[in-house]
Amino acid sequence: MNPNRNGKVDSSTARPALPSLSAELILLEPYNYLLSHPGKEMRSKLIEAFDHWLNVPKDKLSAITAVVEMLHTASLLMDDVEDGSVLRRGVPGDFYILLILHNNFINNPHFIIVAHSIYGVPATINCANYVYFLVLHELTKFDNPKMLKIYTSELLNLHRGQGMELYWRDTLTCPSEAEFIDMVSNKTGGLLRLAVRLMQQCSESKTDYVPLVDDIGIHFQIRDDYMNLKSKMYTDSKGYCEDLTEGKFSFPIIHSINTDHNDRRLINILKQHTNSIELKQFAVNIMNETGSFEYTRNYLEKTEKMVREKIEKLGGNIILEKIMNLLRIDL
Repeated sequence: MNPNRNGKVDSSTARPALPSLSAELILLEPYNYLLSHPGKEMRSKLIEAFDHWLNVPKDKLSAITAVVEMLHTASLLMDDVEDGSVLRRGVPGDFYILLILHNNFINNPHFIIVAHSIYGVPATINCANYVYFLVLHELTKFDNPKMLKIYTSELLNLHRGQGMELYWRDTLTCPSEAEFIDMVSNKTGGLLRLAVRLMQQCSESKTDYVPLVDDIGIHFQIRDDYMNLKSKMYTDSKGYCEDLTEGKFSFPIIHSINTDHNDRRLINILKQHTNSIELKQFAVNIMNETGSFEYTRNYLEKTEKMVREKIEKLGGNIILEKIMNLLRIDL
């Protein structure tokens, strides 16, 4: 627009007005874009499972489910920026379990452009942070200070976990198994733990389900790591051994590297972020040589047994038991 000498805009030279969008819609464009594509719903299924025990009032359960999904979507926006992603990969790893629950199958993996490629990195980061605070605002409506403390503590955990994973990747530092488990407990198990802790605040039940949640989160992540490197379904959905391309220190990779610190072949393959199928196959062969897949399967058997024993001690839960049964597929 060109102002005249009086500082007023000359309408004859002004640009055509753009269709107006509310400030809220502008701020949330990256978030709403990601919402318009299918995403994980496993958290909702697990929330339903824990409600079998907690029996949270429906209005409060609905609100908790909504804020957890908001937080998850915002974290995906941030993850894609931090990972330098161009595409959001096909059907998420544990989403196919939900499809099985509904007797569906994955036939046509789909890919979508990440939000920050469309809206830019600054706007996407701002959007993700904005949603974090929108969630906090929604939680104030419960008028329960403990719920705000829970949210704050779990957000700190999520960022600690993500921060360590980024550090390992960017400095090519292989963590110990114990360090990896601690990271997973903070990051992967954080959203479900947040949901269950919020639910416990709205329930008459005095039983603490957090130890079970922690075990489930660890089991899910290690299984996902295993399947990423071994499952044809994951290959069809995400690409062949995508964790190797990402340079990710997953559970089998960590075990293999730590088996012999003098053998630097695998860590050097991670460094390259390769898309080469042949090089990835070579990396898988290294992990076979070090017995890392067998070790991972044995570890999963132990964590599954631990989870099932805790479910039984808590009185049984048909939904959780069904999910655990489905998790045994391809192992």
